[in-house]
Amino acid sequence: MPNYYDRDLSWLSFNFRVLQEAQDQNLPIYERIKFLAIYSSNLDEFYRVRVAYLRRMLKVKEKDRYDDENEISLTPTQSVLDRIHAEIEKHRALMGQIYRQTILPELAKHGIVLYKNSHLEPEHQVMAVHLFKTKILGYLQPVYLSLDKKAPFLQNRALYFAIRISRKGVKAMALLNIPSDKLDRFWQLPQLNGNYFYIFLDDLIKMNLKVVFPGYEIEECVAIKMNRDADLNLEDEYGSDVVNMVKKKLEKRNLGVPSRFIYDGKITPAFLDTLQKLFSLKGEDCVRGARYHSFFDLMKLPNPLKPQLESPSLPYLPHPELDKSDYLLDCARRKDFLLHFPYHSYDYVLRLFSEAAIDPDVREIRVMVYRIAVNSFVANALISATRNGKKVTVFVEVKARFDEANNIKWAKELELAGVKIIYSLPGLKVHAKTALIKRLNDKGGLETYGYFGTGNFNEITAGIYCDYGLLTSNKSLVSELERIFDFLDNQDEQPVFRNLLVSKFNMRQTFLEFIQREIDHVRAGIKGHILIKLNNLEDRQMIDALYEAAQNGVKVQIIARSVCCVNPQIHPNMEVMRIVDKYLEHARIFIFHNNGKNDVYLASADWMRRNLSSRIEVAFPLLDPKLKADIFKVIELQLKDNTTSSYIVNPELPCIRKQRGPNEPPVRAQMDIYKWLKKRNEENASKVKKGSANAI
Repeated sequence: MPNYYDRDLSWLSFNFRVLQEAQDQNLPIYERIKFLAIYSSNLDEFYRVRVAYLRRMLKVKEKDRYDDENEISLTPTQSVLDRIHAEIEKHRALMGQIYRQTILPELAKHGIVLYKNSHLEPEHQVMAVHLFKTKILGYLQPVYLSLDKKAPFLQNRALYFAIRISRKGVKAMALLNIPSDKLDRFWQLPQLNGNYFYIFLDDLIKMNLKVVFPGYEIEECVAIKMNRDADLNLEDEYGSDVVNMVKKKLEKRNLGVPSRFIYDGKITPAFLDTLQKLFSLKGEDCVRGARYHSFFDLMKLPNPLKPQLESPSLPYLPHPELDKSDYLLDCARRKDFLLHFPYHSYDYVLRLFSEAAIDPDVREIRVMVYRIAVNSFVANALISATRNGKKVTVFVEVKARFDEANNIKWAKELELAGVKIIYSLPGLKVHAKTALIKRLNDKGGLETYGYFGTGNFNEITAGIYCDYGLLTSNKSLVSELERIFDFLDNQDEQPVFRNLLVSKFNMRQTFLEFIQREIDHVRAGIKGHILIKLNNLEDRQMIDALYEAAQNGVKVQIIARSVCCVNPQIHPNMEVMRIVDKYLEHARIFIFHNNGKNDVYLASADWMRRNLSSRIEVAFPLLDPKLKADIFKVIELQLKDNTTSSYIVNPELPCIRKQRGPNEPPVRAQMDIYKWLKKRNEENASKVKKGSANAI
């Protein structure tokens, strides 16, 4: 029995859970299509980052490899890569089966036909040719190939056809782009008999190849795609000018070495061998696929019957107490407020920055930005604030993977508007999501307010990520938050924290002390209970501490969305579960029983070496008993979840669906959390109405 699961195999089990959602007959068809697209997108990134990293490490001499005693899977081996490829091949076969045998037939039942080949109804053939010649042909760039000439560069994630052609006995090869980056992947054809028809861009091109290659016979045409190493390896960037280093590396991201060359499995062996030689590919670069690649484009498959065939959207719930106030900071002066996203609207956060931008009493705003929307409302509010005379300071993490360019763009815009920008710190990534606002009070003194988030200042992702935001004026919290901003501004002083847990300073050690405290309580005959909810759990020191706790009688419950290297079979006191549903579970929650005091922390930090040791992360405590009770209710529903969204992690890594007892009511955590919050609003409104009636 292994003490630790491999990180990457654990992640694959998570992505397999996403794929399983595409099988769930209880979900509307377009919801299942969405999960198929998410699975494909996740896998694409996995090849670009993790597989590329593992293959890169195999080439590094063992003595030169980075090493840390708390990291799992320190020594990548070929056997691990072989297991990864074997797992992905099983998943790929299931994905194809789901698509062909479930998705397409069910769409057809609803009168939506997605052509799966180029054999069109006669009524559609003329339109298909017209679309090709007028809308598509101008975007095509055929290139003739030869083993005697340098091969063209295959762009990262781009789609192509590799084609064998012949004319009068003379054979040739060609490469043809599928311009899905510039054109829609799905094209609508005229309705017939009440049915809606769509066709892949790929097939519109494929059926018109003789227009592209006049006079040639098309002997073979297969879709191919290249994934390239996209990891910029920025975690340990120590140069003094991090921004310029990131810019230079961004220019090279799409030029990385191959991490996956995926091809249509119907390719002839001889043609595959020729393509390998032509593009200087090794056997390990090549992965067998199907007719279509980049299934993440299914996210854009039109639904002509919308909103039918989709999960109904849940209207955002109001926060009545905040809605009644003219200024959110006035509310925060009285008590702490906890927002539950995406059940509550992210407009409250946008309103916070908007009010601060125009409030004449606000003197200063300080914000940490990790990921930000492309058309960011928050950034525009900060620009307004500085133009209104506020002192605005923004720390921008330019090393946020795949958001580097967007973050740099906004940093420059903010800087041009007069905002003080602090860029990434050398050798240290800042992953916290916090804001600090200073405002004059009635006596002429400054009052400080803090916003602590588990999610990014991104109004787009806030609509699909489950996160929390705490608005507070608690002096013990905001004073320590100010110390973090001071450290980012000037790293000479090492701050001390007693209430906040800040990685690099006290987070790891304090969590270990909390775990040991639960062990000591059990040894003293007192109940011990640890409950943690996070995205990734990999750090060996933390896992060993949890093992020790379980073996000493502490109940350990873990809700891990993605990577979880814990083997729950180590001790029966351990339980690991995973929730994959409509929204992405993103918030990190840490609860320690502490002899009934129940210490509750929310955070943006996972338990991975990088989060605990080489980043700035913030875990913030909930001090208000009512807010603690809110989190207990959420966790209670998640632990009771007994629908298809909830699975138990078992020793073989694939998840086991939780079984509902014969008399046990169904619990679907995300939907039931929404219902609970909505019911609480209604009950509070009823109490207010009743109180008003009694007053009369």
